[in-house]
Amino acid sequence: MTSVDSKAVEQSQSLSSPWWASPRVQTLLLSLVLAIGVVAIYYPVHWQPFANYDDPDYVTDNLHVKAGLHWETVKWAMTARDAANWHQVTWISHAFDWQIFGDNPAGPHDVNIVLHLLNALLLFWVLRSATGYVGRSWMVAALFALHPINVESVAWIAERKNLLSMMFALLALAAYRWYAAKPNDGRYLLVAGLFALGLMSKPQVITLPFVLLLWDYWPLQRINFGKSEMHVEGAIPARPLSKIVWEKIPLLFLCAASAVMTLRAQSGGGATSGFARALRVENAIVAYVRYIGKAFWPSRLALFYPYPLVLFKWWQVAGALFVLLAITAAVALAYRCRYLTVGWLWFLGTLVPMIGVVQVGTQAMADRYAYFSFVGLFIMVCWLVADWAAQRKPRMLLVRGVALIALAILAFVANRQVGFWNDHLTLWTHTLDVTSNNWIAENNLGTTLLKQGRPEEAIPHFRAAVAAYPYDPNADLNLGIYEQMHGDYPGAIEWYQKAADIARNSKVRARAYNNLGFAYKANGDLIDARESLKKATQTDPDFAGAWFGLGIVAQRTGDLPLAISSYSRGIAIHATDYGYLLLAGALEASGEKEQASAARQKAELLSKNIVNAQHYADKLLTE
Repeated sequence: MTSVDSKAVEQSQSLSSPWWASPRVQTLLLSLVLAIGVVAIYYPVHWQPFANYDDPDYVTDNLHVKAGLHWETVKWAMTARDAANWHQVTWISHAFDWQIFGDNPAGPHDVNIVLHLLNALLLFWVLRSATGYVGRSWMVAALFALHPINVESVAWIAERKNLLSMMFALLALAAYRWYAAKPNDGRYLLVAGLFALGLMSKPQVITLPFVLLLWDYWPLQRINFGKSEMHVEGAIPARPLSKIVWEKIPLLFLCAASAVMTLRAQSGGGATSGFARALRVENAIVAYVRYIGKAFWPSRLALFYPYPLVLFKWWQVAGALFVLLAITAAVALAYRCRYLTVGWLWFLGTLVPMIGVVQVGTQAMADRYAYFSFVGLFIMVCWLVADWAAQRKPRMLLVRGVALIALAILAFVANRQVGFWNDHLTLWTHTLDVTSNNWIAENNLGTTLLKQGRPEEAIPHFRAAVAAYPYDPNADLNLGIYEQMHGDYPGAIEWYQKAADIARNSKVRARAYNNLGFAYKANGDLIDARESLKKATQTDPDFAGAWFGLGIVAQRTGDLPLAISSYSRGIAIHATDYGYLLLAGALEASGEKEQASAARQKAELLSKNIVNAQHYADKLLTE
């Protein structure tokens, strides 16, 4: 049924049916049901903390974001490659959150809930508008809204990028139907603009031109394959396939620009992996089938699925490939059911950027990658079941009952999955329970225990992380911290040096050099401490703590000009009361009394307790 057919049906129903049976009224009522369901399942995230994985890089430790939404922040966001990503709209969104809510995670969590709800409603309205089906469109949107695999995208503040990119992609899809009905430059520019905003939120939507081509095939059915077809008044006009493809070319230029900038950000940030090509291809094939499995049986969901470090057994890859080819063949045989072709290619195609043939990170797959791609599977299932029901004519009450039971089960599992995000200990303990050889979970659980003052419980997890994956510098850093806490400075130096040697991410490497510098300082080796801290500032020039550390070591060795310049650089990045006090001390020691007094006055303006700040500054210099 086309959108024109739906309009005719809607008009005829309005004449013969009660007001509440009108498709428009049903759409509003069903939208309200979606809203209630999403809020009921996800409202508990309002009370949850920032995650200790990625949230620090995106929000809590990001000085640019914590500066709030100002012109300087916007300029930074336009060119920033922090966290190995290039997503300007997402950075601005996080800065806006901080401007409004400060360091309270409740606000950003609530924004995520609203965005997820908006995406569910947009999906419902876009499908209903394009196909004319209210019930089927709502079921797709309900599956999207309630499916447990999407909990990660909502409960994790760092995944704001997922929610935003999906929102702009759906708006672009809606605008595209408007353009298709009456093509002109203005409408096309709106589609392109929304697509650009989606790419600037997260480049996962880079496959949108491909999705639009599928949309032309079904449900818009605007591709003329050369057959003589009767034109229906008011219908979306059909065009030759060559013109349909040609009109996507400008969008491909946006794709190319986004791909280049994203690859630069990821390679510069050390996010690209060094896994062998054969392993990457095998994992991609197996991951596709694992995603399908989690679509129909969403159990053992985890924040991180570790990448396999050895090749799969041949039968695992062969079995997964057989499943994919069998589904593809079945879809091809049922070519008259266009929604099957569109849904299957939507799922396969939109996962391509994240499936890992070009591997970014060390995850084998991720729940968040299903956020956009699972819509294709949901379309296949909902339309296929509805068509089967229409042909077999079973009791509609039975079909609706089964659908509601399925949604209720998904809602229950999703709400349970939300609960795992209540605190860091629960989150990472659950992740370890449902995965194996998970070095990321071991390391983050250990970090959580370390921050809770339980170092003896943390150390086995750090050692397990190193044993599972010796190439992760974060576990080495934590082992170094543990040794330094226990006064074993040579042991700490060894771990920090290893972390610096293997770190691919510049910020992690800078942190390793910084820790190495302070370990050398604590061990009485100021020369090596100075060199290590210089490397930290060279690796990450925006690392304020490393500049302060370099200033302290320089002052301890009598190099007051280097101390003053280092303190000044650190303050320019992150102004603190103790930073100004350190600068004041160095200026005073060099005889610049007036400038020292000015620095001390700035410290007093910033400080809530200048006595404690002075004590902390003195402690840094003397320890």
